[in-house]
Amino acid sequence: MTDDMFQEKLSAYCAKTFGQGGKLTDVQRLSGGASMESWAFAYGGEDYVLRRLPTGLSPDDDGLRGVPLATQADVIELARSAGVTAPEVRGRLKPEDDLGEGFIMTKAEGETLPHKILGNPEFAEAESRLTTQCAQELAAIHRIEMNPLLQSLEYFSPAELIGLQKDKYHEIGGQIPIYEYAFHWLEQNAPDASDKYLVHGDFRMGNLMIDRQGLSAVLDWELVRLGDPVQDLAYLCTPSWRFGHYEKEAGGFDSAESFLTAYAEASGTAVDPERFRFWLIYSTLWWGVACMVMGQIWRSHGDRSLERTVIGRRVSEVEIDLALLFEEILPETISGPLDWSIPDQADETGETGYGELLTALEEWNAKQVLPGLQGHDKFQSRVAGNALGIARRQAEWAPLYREAAEARLAAIGCDHRQLCNGLSQGKIAATRPGVWDHLRLSALERLSIDQPKYVGLKVALSKWRST
Repeated sequence: MTDDMFQEKLSAYCAKTFGQGGKLTDVQRLSGGASMESWAFAYGGEDYVLRRLPTGLSPDDDGLRGVPLATQADVIELARSAGVTAPEVRGRLKPEDDLGEGFIMTKAEGETLPHKILGNPEFAEAESRLTTQCAQELAAIHRIEMNPLLQSLEYFSPAELIGLQKDKYHEIGGQIPIYEYAFHWLEQNAPDASDKYLVHGDFRMGNLMIDRQGLSAVLDWELVRLGDPVQDLAYLCTPSWRFGHYEKEAGGFDSAESFLTAYAEASGTAVDPERFRFWLIYSTLWWGVACMVMGQIWRSHGDRSLERTVIGRRVSEVEIDLALLFEEILPETISGPLDWSIPDQADETGETGYGELLTALEEWNAKQVLPGLQGHDKFQSRVAGNALGIARRQAEWAPLYREAAEARLAAIGCDHRQLCNGLSQGKIAATRPGVWDHLRLSALERLSIDQPKYVGLKVALSKWRST
């Protein structure tokens, strides 16, 4: 559907739903949206947001891990009635509207982009309130009493959730040693969580609207389901959702300890630290598998957006995150200092190298394409620049890293596949000589190619060089 056709159909829907006297203006696709499209627009003097399935996807697509949009709208209305700060649902799309599956909400005021909020003096007062506000919102969500709507939502036990993620990982063909170790650890440490509560499922910075007074709306309810409330708490503390403020475990704005204390006060329930650790490691690994799923959707032609392929390369961020989390519980003796650094830039001679071609494309995109773009096109150009950087570093550094990895595996006495299988089955321990060093070095090597600006890389190097 062309932009003109989309706006024509949206205008007709608004006239039917909100009255004939208005005019559709300021239609803009919001940045991001790998799982759902979000469109901001104005009609009749009011601001709205449309949430709908991305073009080319169906409700049955494996990449859409959440509930149908109609159910999302129902849950949002229920949450609002229970005192949760969620946007008001104003309209629901029907097949005859020819706009796909979705619903329209009143646009909440504020900012969602974490890099514009966290550490910004303009949002300092708001940031200081987020610990208490997030704890109160989650407590309100978890207090919502069971009813027929909630009973229609999916519920999986911790063991079942691990199995679902492991099945996805194997279907894609994953073979990442520290992921294999994490799956085994989770299977051995799954808590009993048979009580069913409503959980948001995606409660994190980026899905929260923040104004100068703090949290103004809880957004993005697509992963809502029944489960363990502690999973929501750990999810907010997942390293990937700290957005550059790695030392502040709770969303990049506070410590996990302060956040859990605030939740205990808001809910009247203390949080078991071992249960929290389980869900923190689970949520970290879940995001790694979700990144792989994004790439698989592109590979299977479900949605060929560039963003999916780049998200698919974020699996190495999770390798570093898992290593740092596990080192909190593994024996200190296995984590010695590492002698590692990013390779020096090689001097090119002779014919043009593949790395040079990719560098030229990076520079052309950054200097000639990006400056002339706006909105979602500008976002896509940045994603393209990221992809070109990944490909350039892979071309230049992967041969060096591959040689080093093969030498380490030879010293351990196994190949890559044998290591993965041994870690998954518990037959090779992380404490076996050489294993933990190999996992850490592999994570550093892969992340330096995929996302060298990821703050977890800096944190890991600071820790591992001085251990």
